[in-house]
Amino acid sequence: MKIPLAILIGVATLTLGACTVQPASSETEAARTGSELDPVALRSALDAVHDAGMIGAYLEVRQDDRVWNGAAGVADVDSGEPIGPDMVHRIGSITKTFVAAAIMQQVEQGRIGLDTSIGTYLPHLVPGARGTEITVRMLLNNTSGLAEHLPYSFPSLAAFFGGAHLSSQSLDEHRFTQFDPIELIEMGVSAPATGEPGSTPGVYSNTNYLLLAQLLEQVTGTAFETYVTENVIERAGLEHTAFPTEPTLSAPHPRMYEALFGVLDPPRDYSVYNMSWAMAGAGLVSTMSDLNRFYRMLLDGQIVSPESLAQMQRTVPVIALDGTQIEYGLGLHKVRSPGGEVFWGHDGSVFGAQALSLTSADGTRQLSVALNLVRWNEMGADGKPKPHPIDDALTDLYQVAMGEK
Repeated sequence: MKIPLAILIGVATLTLGACTVQPASSETEAARTGSELDPVALRSALDAVHDAGMIGAYLEVRQDDRVWNGAAGVADVDSGEPIGPDMVHRIGSITKTFVAAAIMQQVEQGRIGLDTSIGTYLPHLVPGARGTEITVRMLLNNTSGLAEHLPYSFPSLAAFFGGAHLSSQSLDEHRFTQFDPIELIEMGVSAPATGEPGSTPGVYSNTNYLLLAQLLEQVTGTAFETYVTENVIERAGLEHTAFPTEPTLSAPHPRMYEALFGVLDPPRDYSVYNMSWAMAGAGLVSTMSDLNRFYRMLLDGQIVSPESLAQMQRTVPVIALDGTQIEYGLGLHKVRSPGGEVFWGHDGSVFGAQALSLTSADGTRQLSVALNLVRWNEMGADGKPKPHPIDDALTDLYQVAMGEK
């Protein structure tokens, strides 16, 4: 089994919590007896990902109170600067778990009803029968039937959604575009529906989370970024997680390289980018340590109540952007490891950057991984990505990190 890494803006799994990480340069190990962590195997598997063609990769793995982190490759192909395990990274759709947690906090306070129609709150954005039929829960678990806005906001990427020609034109044109979220929502709402509200399998769509951000702003009276920062990020004690306010990241970070399935050769650096096109769905930057801390606290009932967490873990089948069917809850993705163990979390991919964060159901094992090269596979004549050595190397790394190899 290969963990699906969504073609455009990913979806994945996870849980765990706060552990003390020792100071590190390129690799850190805090050893305790009785742990299944294998530093030698992790180092070897991580190096293999770089050797297979990945520009740079870094991760943090936790087993109970034992922590290992490491990095392989470079942060900048021009300067040769080595990549480091403590760098921040654009985490893409992992952002959705943060937004979902914020929504659930408002559900707990009685300001939002999970099974209340979105038309009750935002009739001007989802008017008519659809607004009546689509509930908040359907937005959270991607069963609303609302289409993805990306084929319309980034037309040169329409090939991902059944179009003909794929190019980087839209990526380049919109590097500094400040998108209006209302206009993006209108694109998704006015596009042909992907299914009836509540029907399964649902179809993954960032339009859903743009609407959830508008809902959060309406009921709290504050910008959704502010609410999520104060009530989710700060509650979890995350010191390196934030919504960027500029296209350029100020904290140390790797360059982020997009290959676009061979369209860009050599891969192009998109680390400077205005993320307004998907801020509520994919805008956060974070570190791998922060991600592990966040998911541990979330799954331990310290961000939302146990009752809310149970709702978040009620999954339905959803078709991800790469065409695979996943088990998706309310901003959480359920994944079964090759050995059959259940992990919770999410993954994410934006232009040039990819991240994955997973936590075992019992909370004992965590892994968070960042990559600074995406869509490295060339596209075959059948319209599907060709196999690449990186694919197998990543699968091995995930299995080692999960403690199953």
